[in-house]
Amino acid sequence: MTSSIHPSSIVEDGAQLGKGVRIGPFCHVGPRVVLGDGVELISHVSLAGNTSIGPRTRIWPFASIGHEPQDLKYRGEENSLRIGADCMIRENVTMNPGTAGDEGVTIVGDRCVFLTSSHVGHDCVLGNGVVFSNNVMLAGHCKVGDHVIIGGGAGIHQFCRIGNNAFVGGLAGVENDVIPFGMALGNRAYLGGLNLIGMKRAGISRESIHNTRRAFKEMFSGEKPLQELVGGLDPELAADPVVAMIRDFILKGGDRAFCTPRNGREG
Repeated sequence: MTSSIHPSSIVEDGAQLGKGVRIGPFCHVGPRVVLGDGVELISHVSLAGNTSIGPRTRIWPFASIGHEPQDLKYRGEENSLRIGADCMIRENVTMNPGTAGDEGVTIVGDRCVFLTSSHVGHDCVLGNGVVFSNNVMLAGHCKVGDHVIIGGGAGIHQFCRIGNNAFVGGLAGVENDVIPFGMALGNRAYLGGLNLIGMKRAGISRESIHNTRRAFKEMFSGEKPLQELVGGLDPELAADPVVAMIRDFILKGGDRAFCTPRNGREG
């Protein structure tokens, strides 16, 4: 399948285009950009830097992908942005490459959806199946797990970790880590419980959901420090794969504290 490039678009020498790439009107593709098979740029898309985009990803008008990171410490060092296959990148989305202050690379997984005006900051690592609603703001150095959903207008503080299958509510201000399958709400965000809908969608068994709810109440009882409560979980509960994922996420720790429930709220 041959590629098609609208005559009003500029594809600079050195850019690599896979089979069946479609580039609509008024796009600009920089000399180090790599487009996988079947990638489509609808129109008015600007791609720059050492950026690779996986097969069949579609990008809508006025998206700015791979330009210099929004980091005042950036001094032109080598960096990159890697976007996976089958992603949907809607209007006005911005994605930045990495910096020397981290690994120098920003990574976006497969089958991710980024709705209008959402932003992926420098040095972030996103898993597969992530969904950003309109105007989501992901600051630099964040780690977002598989199948995370972030509601419209939410802001994520730099260096935060969002665990697999977590849900962040619209307009939430997240300044601490969110556990796998956690549901973060409010500004500043608190842990409103478990993402039970997400667990069911992920095919988690009723027994495992029951175990996770019991473990959640033990871990966030507030009777002792969180790390101590997690380390002292009932061995039968800790053997459950979902509980083990949450336990390991907490014990690994990160640069931020954890989102925890408000007083009087249960999982």
